[in-house]
Amino acid sequence: MSRSYDVVVVGTGAMGGAVVYQLAKAGARVLGIDRFAPPHVHGSTHGDSRITRLAVGEGAHYVPLAIRSHELWREIEARTGEELLTATGGVVISVPGGRGQHGAGDFLATTIAAAQAHGITHEVLDGSALAERLAPFTLRGDERGMFEPSAGFVRPERAVAAQLRLAREHGADLRTGERVISAGERRVVTDAGTYSAGTIVLAAGPWLPELRPELASAFSVSRQVLHWFALAPGTYEAHRDLPVFIWITGDGPEEFFYGFPAIDGADGGVKVASEQFRAATTPAACGREVTVGESRQMHARFLARRLPGLQARTVKATTCLYTSTADSGFAIGAHPRDADLLIVSACSGHGFKHSAAIGEAVAQLALTGASAIDLQPFALGRGTS
Repeated sequence: MSRSYDVVVVGTGAMGGAVVYQLAKAGARVLGIDRFAPPHVHGSTHGDSRITRLAVGEGAHYVPLAIRSHELWREIEARTGEELLTATGGVVISVPGGRGQHGAGDFLATTIAAAQAHGITHEVLDGSALAERLAPFTLRGDERGMFEPSAGFVRPERAVAAQLRLAREHGADLRTGERVISAGERRVVTDAGTYSAGTIVLAAGPWLPELRPELASAFSVSRQVLHWFALAPGTYEAHRDLPVFIWITGDGPEEFFYGFPAIDGADGGVKVASEQFRAATTPAACGREVTVGESRQMHARFLARRLPGLQARTVKATTCLYTSTADSGFAIGAHPRDADLLIVSACSGHGFKHSAAIGEAVAQLALTGASAIDLQPFALGRGTS
């Protein structure tokens, strides 16, 4: 088969699904293609919950995307009746000298600076204030932190499904179970047909290096593990009322972990995870099973001394994939040799909270050549001459 569209979007997860929805809402003839059927567990957009925060420690240039995404989540909730965004509040905790997360030299300092620059309500907390607010945590006493009441979590599977549902209602053509073979020069070839488009949006996440090998050196795909640890008896209420949290334990990109309240009942456990970037993988090679040893190592390294109400036993665990750049920033913009091919990757492990607004901005870029929110800080090849 061969059909023509204004825009073809390859990949309909967090980013691609948002782009398809916004394009369809704007009246474009749009096709979204995915080799699976989002929401699914094969890429980067799953795991029941994703932290969202307006005071973005990765840099103040992300803040407009986070603010607009919150607005869009609420609009989508109103249109679908789905509950997507829950504001639990959020806290960033750091030990003295804690640094290095997601490209930020001092993650806590840049979080506070972003809040101050954009007028985001927040509280800066010393060790005693943190201990008073966070009863289930065992702190050393010399930590500092910042609390943001507007932070919380989004349900990623629901968010993707809601946007794809709305996209269909606005006339989008969605094709799942269709593997893309090539994408570029206004043509997408799949194992089921060929499609032409004025613009192609490539939002394929960890499959991007396979589809555009000339860009592969700019991206690294890594396996991440998510754990839900069982609660000790009698501790559910205390963990239910926690904010989402990011806890920086040392100096380095892997010296931190993050977590959520007990959002799925007393038997649902508490979701926590760390990050690793040393071992690269591919979607085909990624080990999808989480071993008991991996969960025990996570518990011993980060939780045993800090969250004593979490048992070493997991309720469940899963993996996801990060696609990252060298500076942990996003990569959004035209391919350097194909102006009609827009790349929307990599999330670099902190993209979901921005995905609704990125979808809107990329849709604007595809249709008009410009976006309301400045995407220049995320341009491909930034920092090179």
